[in-house]
Amino acid sequence: MNKNLLLCILFSLLLVSCGHQNNGGMNVATYNIRIINKQDSIDGNGWTQRLPHIADVIKFHGFDIFGTQEGLRPALNDLKSSLQGYDYIGVGCDDGADAGGNNAIFYNTDKFDLLDNGTFWLSETPDSISFGWDAAYRRVCTWGKFRHRESGLRFIYYNLHLDHIGTVAQAESAKLILRKIKEQPEPLPVILSGDFNVDQNSESYRLINQSGVLLDAYDTAPLRYINTSTFNNYDPHGSFLTPSGDFQRIDHIFFSPDFTVKKYGVLTDTYRTQNTDSTIISRVPSDHYPVMVTVEL
Repeated sequence: MNKNLLLCILFSLLLVSCGHQNNGGMNVATYNIRIINKQDSIDGNGWTQRLPHIADVIKFHGFDIFGTQEGLRPALNDLKSSLQGYDYIGVGCDDGADAGGNNAIFYNTDKFDLLDNGTFWLSETPDSISFGWDAAYRRVCTWGKFRHRESGLRFIYYNLHLDHIGTVAQAESAKLILRKIKEQPEPLPVILSGDFNVDQNSESYRLINQSGVLLDAYDTAPLRYINTSTFNNYDPHGSFLTPSGDFQRIDHIFFSPDFTVKKYGVLTDTYRTQNTDSTIISRVPSDHYPVMVTVEL
């Protein structure tokens, strides 16, 4: 073979290889794993029963980095033990340590370096443990600055759980998130995920999606897999619709325009249990379905 032709082929292959390795591709997800409580155990949806199935969903679908909601510290440690090679960041909303719901961010330590992290409360005094506006509970946002090892690209990930009752708190929390993003010391790419407790027709959703800062992955994905609402209330056959007849989405993932969304999915994996009378029951691992998005930087 001509020497110059051989060199051209090798150089072309090198370019393809480098481009493939440095595209920043990753699977991002949000998953409300449901707080541990006695009634769930009575109903057959106890944490120890659900845990292995939650872990299997995460491993099978290949979540690289994902936000969780409602995780108490024991549940988060259980999940970490079930996910080899993952770590998480986050603190409890009630004391800034272990008490209360924790909006943790899990990440694959082989794929990401954690550079910095912190927490702020969704309130008028975000730097202190506090209730915000008309919220029924203390609510926090966890954030982490990460480096994607393969590409070297850095980004900031925010994960939250908005209040389920306080409409003022929902809207003001959205404004606070946007303000925090604009106040970043570095203009880095941003991911925001969470259980927003409101669907795509709400004020707080529109504040974020029409901000010019972040876009809903659902809107920009060329491939969407969604055949139900993101909240299931432990019913694998049920779904919730908006007044216009669309599937209700209360779990959202937003990205800054630095990301290219490749696909979006609401993952409806189920598992089976057997009653004492040998009847088979179909169950879901949590009362929310996880939302997963594949993106490139």
